[in-house]
Amino acid sequence: VQLVESGGALVQPGGSLRLSCAASGFTFSRYVMSWYRQVPGKERELVAQISNVGGSTNYADSVKGRLTVSRDNAKNTVYLQMNSLKPEDTAVYYCNAQRVYGLGTFTYWGQGTQVTVSS
Repeated sequence: VQLVESGGALVQPGGSLRLSCAASGFTFSRYVMSWYRQVPGKERELVAQISNVGGSTNYADSVKGRLTVSRDNAKNTVYLQMNSLKPEDTAVYYCNAQRVYGLGTFTYWGQGTQVTVSS
């Protein structure tokens, strides 16, 4: 199982980035996909989530209207379009896959990609 994030970079406030997470080794279309972020000294927080077929999305209040999560099940990839970026968006962004099946929960994480918003 692999989740590989890409697209992190240094960007100026007000700028945009698009993160990608390529999945392999599991049935991508059966998993809810999420983006989390974490800064040093703080807990990892949920940023955005999309249902397995993409019909439902959820966002943290701090990113609503600026970040958009989407997925392409044919490409086994989930995206996070980030617009109007703020310095407080600076963090390591992690891709997460989760599925509840029977009595078990299956969860996978990527290695993270750094997003830095600074002038």
